Amino acid sequence: MNQDQPFGVYGLPSAELVDVPAGAVQLSPLSPGAAALEEVAPGSLSGMVVAAPPGTLERRYVLAQALRLMPPAARLVALAPKDKGGSRLRKELEAFGCLVHETGGRHQRICETRRPEAPTGLDEAIVAGGPRLEPELGLWTWPGVFSWDRLDPGSVQLIQALPPLAGRGADLGCGLGVLSKAVLAQPTVTALALVDLDRRAVEAARRNVPNPRATFHWADARVEPPLEGLDFVVMNPPFHDRGAEDKALGQAFIRRAAQALRKGGVLWMVANRHLPYEAVLTSLFRQVALKSEGGGFKVYEARK
Repeated sequence: MNQDQPFGVYGLPSAELVDVPAGAVQLSPLSPGAAALEEVAPGSLSGMVVAAPPGTLERRYVLAQALRLMPPAARLVALAPKDKGGSRLRKELEAFGCLVHETGGRHQRICETRRPEAPTGLDEAIVAGGPRLEPELGLWTWPGVFSWDRLDPGSVQLIQALPPLAGRGADLGCGLGVLSKAVLAQPTVTALALVDLDRRAVEAARRNVPNPRATFHWADARVEPPLEGLDFVVMNPPFHDRGAEDKALGQAFIRRAAQALRKGGVLWMVANRHLPYEAVLTSLFRQVALKSEGGGFKVYEARK
């Protein structure tokens, strides 16, 4: 490893499966404050470890970017669960011209390679997995972002149920900004904070919601940014963490919304029907009402 060049890491690879040098540069869009893959100079990293994402376009994009960022012969290690892209890693790397050594452990596939002198297909993979204006959606989007290639039916159901809103609010887990666009269509809304853990979502939302009343925050909505005294919160909270269902995620979003709202403020949220959010809602809000149910979703209004 060239000591004069930094080492890169994408995501959170298991320390039991691969060593990441101390001081490695984090490049995941899901780590607020991390460096952006797209902005790192070609050939400037001495090597990389990639916890490869599950989506095909997203994964090939990340692998291609990793190879772009390293000089010839630099070492790349990519790993993923077998059933979440790991079984395809070797072929995908070989398609870029890499010679791959593949091993396994803890239900993951681990592929080690050296960056070839002249990899093939990098530009095509980067274009296919990068940001784009999706004509059918009329939105800027990016593979890997939640509901990147379709309108999420839960969000649509929430939009249809929303009453007139006014004052200062927030969209926690804003995604591409679909909910926020609908909220800011109401002239009585004076300010809206759009918050998402995914940098790509925030960048897309900036393009999709070009409104002076909107502010954008690349942050974990459960703890950042500091929000208080809000008149309303809207949200379609996530319930998966690294591919596994995690009911505690949505419950944490509800607690955060309660903290951010003023007394009398209102939360409007949509959730998959099977998720157990009623207990935490009733423990934090004085009035909770099921406003819409159908298609596998439920919409709640909760007043603090």
